[in-house]
Amino acid sequence: MTVLKTSVLVLDCAEPESLARFYAELLGATAGPAPDDGELFLVTGGAGPLLGIRRDPQRTPPSWPLPEGSQQVHLRILVAEDLLDEAEREAVALGARPVAAEEDGTRPDNRTTLRRYADPAGHAFVLAAVRSPADG
Repeated sequence: MTVLKTSVLVLDCAEPESLARFYAELLGATAGPAPDDGELFLVTGGAGPLLGIRRDPQRTPPSWPLPEGSQQVHLRILVAEDLLDEAEREAVALGARPVAAEEDGTRPDNRTTLRRYADPAGHAFVLAAVRSPADG
């Protein structure tokens, strides 16, 4: 029998409180300190923890998308295709920095359905459009 487990991706940064608030607002979740760990903040949604943010004052952001840096781990945030532009405006208003938006020609306006950003601490994340099952 497998022991029931849960997992959460943890990002390191110098100021976990503010980065946890960024992701909580972006994901429509809440943020707060983890029980029994003063260096970890949890971003929590209706189903439980979505993301952890841990204090690491020595962490330096990755250099991605520069050629000498690799993208490494990143978040892929799935968004309904018709709400992608609105999600992009929200992310930028909260402090995300756009780093790439390739044109893939799949939308009538030729805008991409995959947009890359750096969060306020420099971690990579992507807003990716998904079609609803009704769209076929």
